[in-house]
Amino acid sequence: MYDWANSAYITTAAVALLPDYFARAVVGEAGINLFGMNLSATTLWGYMLGTAAFLVFIFAPVLGAIADFSSAKKRFLTGFAYTGSVFAMMLFFSKSGDVWLTVALFIGSQACFVGANVFYDAFLPQIASEDKLDSVSARGYAFGYVGGSLQFAIALTLVAMHEAVGISITMAARIGMAMTGIWWAGWTLLTMKYLKEVKTHYELPEAYHNRPKPIAYLTLGISRTISTAKKVGRFKHLTLFLIAYMIYNDGIHTVTSMATIYGTEELKLTTTSLMVTLLLVQVVAIGGALIFSRLASRIGAKRAVMCALVLWSGVVTYGYFIHTATEFFVLGMIVGIVLGGTQALSRSMYGAMIPESASAEFYGFYSVFSKFSSIWGPVTFGLIKQMTGSARLAIISLMIFFITGLILLGFVDDEQAKADKLAF
Repeated sequence: MYDWANSAYITTAAVALLPDYFARAVVGEAGINLFGMNLSATTLWGYMLGTAAFLVFIFAPVLGAIADFSSAKKRFLTGFAYTGSVFAMMLFFSKSGDVWLTVALFIGSQACFVGANVFYDAFLPQIASEDKLDSVSARGYAFGYVGGSLQFAIALTLVAMHEAVGISITMAARIGMAMTGIWWAGWTLLTMKYLKEVKTHYELPEAYHNRPKPIAYLTLGISRTISTAKKVGRFKHLTLFLIAYMIYNDGIHTVTSMATIYGTEELKLTTTSLMVTLLLVQVVAIGGALIFSRLASRIGAKRAVMCALVLWSGVVTYGYFIHTATEFFVLGMIVGIVLGGTQALSRSMYGAMIPESASAEFYGFYSVFSKFSSIWGPVTFGLIKQMTGSARLAIISLMIFFITGLILLGFVDDEQAKADKLAF
């Protein structure tokens, strides 16, 4: 149900309403001047996504190590969730011309969203046996798409009927974004009440006893992260999977996070066309996640992900050529089919390769690879758009991420990686 809770933010605010609102109302067609350069909304949005990813890249592995040692995964999860939901609610106060306020609120909410997911993902190996990891992970994503779709449909109805309600379309967008924070915070109450964390009984090493507890845990977290990095480096197939994931996830993250602003600035689509397509993506992704779970049970998670990466290459190729709302609609259907399956199976593949006793530490490390990659895709997209003036060249360039990730994933022996974890 935490997928149900947080998907409202990522679907409605981060992917749908905010990019469109940011481009049309906050920045506008004229762009902004920064350090003597004129930056379009598309370029600036790419840099914002990269900055949020960099913040998570810095803090995730250390917090993961601390959480494992102190049995604090649930506390970190709820702390990040409620802080992020407050940032999301505050997007209501972002008005036309409030560029830097919007930038700050988005980076804060996005960093907290991803930070919470580090600890949420870390529960997966503890609540599902190895043979159930793929199906449980996929069902989590499916629940997220259902919850995200419901909240998005409410927000979309408000935007579409703003005149009947007696408010402007910008006010409707602001209310819709704030609602995501309320939804996120409200449904997280179920996680707080029902999610149980298995307590570990580690004692702080004697060398840390004379330090204040926060400093002791921080120092220990850094030490354990360095130790984890050394361990991971000794296991070929786990390392190779992480590198492959880092590359292909960069492409996925960039497609999903830049799609709305691409439709706004490059294709000149209406807000309604964009929102309906994004709602379609969420609805189709419910079935997509479950279909790929079934596929994984027949051909294995690795081969299922490889099939999805071939389809992702087709997505960016088709995205280069489209011009109309109907074509964007078709693109959304294809994305919906492969989106949930790729993410869910990648998460469960990794969960099967890591030791359960250090799951938060290793999922923190997983997040580092994920977010390190997420820095470069949007930034590269923004740079290509800035240099060429065309977002089409930027989107087709993402094919290299999917092809490279596909090739590297082909060399991963996931069964050997599962056996290797016994040596941690």
